Amino acid sequence: MPEVIFPGPEGRLEGRYHPQKIKDAPIAIILHPHPQFGGTMNNRVVYNLHYAFMDLGFTVLRFNFRGVGRSQGEYDQGVGELSDAASALDYLQSMNPNTKHCWVAGFSFGAWIGMQLLMRRPEITGFISVSPPADRYDFSFLAPCPSSGLIINGLGDRVAPPADTRALVAKLHEQKGITITHEEVEGAGHFFEDPHMDPMIESVKSYVSRRLTETTR
Repeated sequence: MPEVIFPGPEGRLEGRYHPQKIKDAPIAIILHPHPQFGGTMNNRVVYNLHYAFMDLGFTVLRFNFRGVGRSQGEYDQGVGELSDAASALDYLQSMNPNTKHCWVAGFSFGAWIGMQLLMRRPEITGFISVSPPADRYDFSFLAPCPSSGLIINGLGDRVAPPADTRALVAKLHEQKGITITHEEVEGAGHFFEDPHMDPMIESVKSYVSRRLTETTR
């Protein structure tokens, strides 16, 4: 797993980059949970998402937001972290100029950042949002949501209650031209502790592989 350092808005950002041999392989960035609550790119959900995309033939980048690990800068309430994610996507695209598919996947706080990135970057063709904290953060910027994606959460989640996630999905369902797929994992908590990690990752893989065979957004 090659370690990479790339430029961010506040200095260097530390990442792990997994390229494919195929020049026009699809690309994906993976965004980690809240930096002030122990979130890093080595979080188990983030790590497993990274390898899920890699197994599907994606060139993948996960990285530490500012102030985490060897990434420079300090926590910035999500504003700076969104800029970090944009820089990470710039870096990934510069290394893979021939790609036709660009995905963003985020877990918890990273899901919130990922959805905001989606609004700014029309080239993103799909998203995975794991345990989005719809009770803590305002997702109303998704009007309209520009591309289809999967929202997945655990029914035993006490950090981001399932009822709030359902309300978010219901709002997004009202929009035309995109499809929001929503899956709930029975008994799983916010972090998909075993034995719930494998079913969640399998759901992600089957969703992404199905989307890659479709020509529409």
